[in-house]
Amino acid sequence: MSKLSQMLKHELHELIPVTVFFFVAFELLAVTEALMLKQYGVSVSAFLGALILALLVAKAVVISDHFSLLNRFSDQPLSYNIVWKTAIYFAALFAVRYAEHFIHFWRQTGELAGANRRMLNEMVWPHFWAVQLWSAVLLLVYCAFRELVRVLGSERMIQMFFKQPAP
Repeated sequence: MSKLSQMLKHELHELIPVTVFFFVAFELLAVTEALMLKQYGVSVSAFLGALILALLVAKAVVISDHFSLLNRFSDQPLSYNIVWKTAIYFAALFAVRYAEHFIHFWRQTGELAGANRRMLNEMVWPHFWAVQLWSAVLLLVYCAFRELVRVLGSERMIQMFFKQPAP
């Protein structure tokens, strides 16, 4: 196998589980948001948006896992690294979601200050924070499982979750 095909295979092997997790997570968030907005007569179909966001986040997670800042507590108890990574991923997701809403208002107003003022006044903040809370929980679950796989290995995790326990 050529070096390029080995690298692509390795990338896909890392990306697929992360993408699937975040796709399911973002679809749950999109459905939650759509259900909340339905009371206002707003119809939202976010399947493609959730898929694209899942792909972007998955690639960002795989790339950022190589930075020493993200793996700062890898020699500490698992809870340290789980909380640290969850906080970093949460901050990044918050910034992306805030920017997503901000850009929507910026397109309407054409100016930064006006867009920010309008967004602060018109956005339904309880909905935004409800989705952010869901995100935090899902990111925590993701980080916990990711750290377990790192420590125990993928084969051991597959054995524990999907194979018959030895007598």
